[in-house]
Amino acid sequence: MLTKRIIACLDIDGGRVVKGVRFEGTQEVGDPVALCQRYDTEGMDEIVFYDISASAEGRRTTLETVRATAEHAFIPLCVGGGVSSLDEMRELLRAGADKVSVNSAAVRDPSIISRGADKFGSQCIVLSMDVRRVVGEGGTWSGRWEVVTHGGRHRTGRDAVAWARQGERLGAGELVLNSIDADGVREGYDIPLCQAVGEVSTIPVIASGGAGRPEHFWRVLTEGRADAALAASIFHRGELPVSALKRYLAEQGVPVRL
Repeated sequence: MLTKRIIACLDIDGGRVVKGVRFEGTQEVGDPVALCQRYDTEGMDEIVFYDISASAEGRRTTLETVRATAEHAFIPLCVGGGVSSLDEMRELLRAGADKVSVNSAAVRDPSIISRGADKFGSQCIVLSMDVRRVVGEGGTWSGRWEVVTHGGRHRTGRDAVAWARQGERLGAGELVLNSIDADGVREGYDIPLCQAVGEVSTIPVIASGGAGRPEHFWRVLTEGRADAALAASIFHRGELPVSALKRYLAEQGVPVRL
């Protein structure tokens, strides 16, 4: 049985790690290089590095920060934020990234997924999806999710499950499901979202948004069918050491790398 992965997410703005709630009200929480060094020694499986304002500001991810981070962390590093061309993918991979995440650019031009997979291999291309629950009449959830871009600022009209299926067909090697509804709220991952995408996907699904307690990781990695669970503030603030989390998961029968 394949082990489940625990991934730390570093949202970068202006070269610093920040965290907000539902993509709003961000506050600075630390230095990316220092945090990566800490996670490396603590046994984190991977790090995801997002330049969260790059797409909205029409600029590229800061290569210098990526390079400095990669030099001090010896675990897999995925980088995203404003990536919109194969040249940018190549620069990030040369700077030390192991994988490149595309989001807004893929919605504009889905062929960037297939072109990136053809050039660098599917294992290097991650489709990251920011999604919101679609609310119907009376304010009740419709049972669907919509893909949004630019930090949740732009609606796309795309159905999240259909987009995940298309991303896999185009050659993405992994899917990251960023639930804006759950982001920073710390009440648990969006389990129905992970289940719905997991039912149509054969590539790894990474759950993101909502981690607050060890049980949330256990639930999304079992009931939610996710292959990995990503979190930010609970790790950044030292509230839950990854070693303690992994011991808990192992005791619950979840296969993890100790």
